[in-house]
Amino acid sequence: MKTAQLVLLRVLALAFLLPGLAGLIISAMVSTRYLETMPRMPAPDDLRMTPRNIHGVVVYQTEEEDRRLTLLEYSSVGVFVVGLGMGLVYLEQWSSARSRAAEEDDFSEDPA
Repeated sequence: MKTAQLVLLRVLALAFLLPGLAGLIISAMVSTRYLETMPRMPAPDDLRMTPRNIHGVVVYQTEEEDRRLTLLEYSSVGVFVVGLGMGLVYLEQWSSARSRAAEEDDFSEDPA
């Protein structure tokens, strides 16, 4: 793999890893806020009937809140996993390129 392709692969891996990680952190912050502010019993007047288990505590939220948080969690994990996969491919290709370069250096040395 050419150097330019390795650089592009590294940039793309980081472009997926960092937003995925940021999304995971944000979803954890939202979950913590929900744990602190959401009712622990169903509240039909506020349409908070959808349960969510957060660290062993059940809180009740609206269907829209549940849908948004679930979407944030799953999309963040997906983006992070894609970035992780690209990062692993980059590391493998980079390692292969380094070992090929080292072998070429070994063969080109003058036996003195």
